[in-house]
Amino acid sequence: MNEFTDVRAVLCDMDGVLVHGSRIIPGAPEFLARLRQSGRRFLVLTNNSIYTARDLQARLARIGLELAPSEIYTSAMATAQFLQSQRPDGSAFVIGETGLTNALYEVGYTQTEHDPDYVVIGETTAYSFERITQAVRLVAGGARLIGTNPDVSGPSESGLVPACGAVVALIQSATGGQAYFVGKPNPVMMRNALRTIDAHAVESMMIGDRMDTDIIGGTEAGMRTALVLTGITTRAEAERYPYRPTAIVESVADLFNQ
Repeated sequence: MNEFTDVRAVLCDMDGVLVHGSRIIPGAPEFLARLRQSGRRFLVLTNNSIYTARDLQARLARIGLELAPSEIYTSAMATAQFLQSQRPDGSAFVIGETGLTNALYEVGYTQTEHDPDYVVIGETTAYSFERITQAVRLVAGGARLIGTNPDVSGPSESGLVPACGAVVALIQSATGGQAYFVGKPNPVMMRNALRTIDAHAVESMMIGDRMDTDIIGGTEAGMRTALVLTGITTRAEAERYPYRPTAIVESVADLFNQ
């Protein structure tokens, strides 16, 4: 498709758009090559807060998809930038993995169990009842509750697993508190990502496979959007939503190829 020739920057979801688990979606490497050759600025986005950008780069390289760490943007990075903008050099009690703890460390946040400004919940493969209980007590005591992303479940090799949104819901129910989620579909993540590559929404496009995260987030951030059909959303399902993507394409192989 060549109607997006004036697009100068691209935000692109990862799973369902470039990869399916450990499999590269056909046309994805060539799509990334076209972005680089055309000089378009871009970031690959993921709501997964477990891994650092360098970790993800290594994992993708093992399956043959080449990305630089600077071309990857996670919900953990967006969360850290958001907190630093709200309460510079603050403190947080964190439930999550290195992707989240490193992102908070890099913006100057202190991680503590004693009177933190925030309780920050991310993805982890080992949720601890003891740590969740600590989080409940800290939120009940006045700490502000933040989730890296609202996803309530996610896939694993052995089946469905509870995700960040489910654990946050538990803490909200126990405390009566209200969480704020930074990751998709929050346009805050989109705007922070655009700021990272010095781009403006009017010249940018969001590419994703989900109407309820990628497309609505891009739309609310003021970007053009493209829904790809290589993930979980069909063309018929897309029609049920009250908002529409700018374009629906079979895959990223159909974008910026002329």
